Amino acid sequence: MKPVDPRSWMWSEAVEMLARAERMQREMFQPRHPQARSTCWEPPVDVLETEREVIVLTALPGVDPRNVTAVIEEGTLLIRAERTLPPELGHAVIHRLELPQGCFVRRVQIPPGRYDDVRRTSANGCLVVTLHKHAPAR
Repeated sequence: MKPVDPRSWMWSEAVEMLARAERMQREMFQPRHPQARSTCWEPPVDVLETEREVIVLTALPGVDPRNVTAVIEEGTLLIRAERTLPPELGHAVIHRLELPQGCFVRRVQIPPGRYDDVRRTSANGCLVVTLHKHAPAR
């Protein structure tokens, strides 16, 4: 068995700690938008760009993409919805409840450009927002 390089382990730990610190900073110290008064949490996101699209993956298990608002405002993608408790919890004993509930708003900086289509789907517990890049006229 090949020994584990401690530098790779330490690097992954450092990256994880930085990601946690960034999430905490966003949640605790960022001024809230007036429309987001009832926001109590922000889901994590990944932003990917291809030649024709920008794809934003948002971790939202149990949220129907049809109930999510996804609009572009001033160079940011605004994702807004509510994650509600499943009806089974009305008759269940809760042993652990870790997934955040309630209203959320997430603002995601997107690459500059023009977009002509915003699509919402879901895959593997993530909301997938696809922004189609506007093709310039030739």
